[in-house]
This record gives sequence, C-alpha cells and structure tokens, in this order.
Amino acid sequence: MEIEKIRNMSDDELKGEEVKASEQLFRIRFAKSLGKQEGIGKIKSLRLDIARFKTISKERSLATAKAGKE
Repeated sequence: MEIEKIRNMSDDELKGEEVKASEQLFRIRFAKSLGKQEGIGKIKSLRLDIARFKTISKERSLATAKAGKE
C-alpha cells in the first residue's frame, strides 16, 4: 500500500488495516507450515505494510504527545 494512502487514513482505519494485514500474514504463514505454497510471495509486502502502519501510528502518537507538552 502506498504511504500517502496510509497517511490519509484515520486512526481507526489505520488500526483496522494493521489488524487485517496481521491476520492475513498469520494465515499465509500457517498455510505455509502445512506445505501449501499459495500466497508466499505476499509475505514480504504484508510485513512492509504492517511496518508502515505501525510507523505512521507511532508518528501520530509522538506528534500528539509533543503538542500536549507545548
């Protein structure tokens, strides 16, 4: 997912997408452990998306905390 699209999401949408991507990653890893090869190529992109979601979320929380201090 593109970073600009992620930045335009609300906090609730961001958390929902993170949960959805995490569940999808879990399902693909579980299927992989059972010997299925479907969706293995998507693991890397899911991990990157989850990292992006967490990064944007952290940036927002730090910005909020910084604004509260001032």
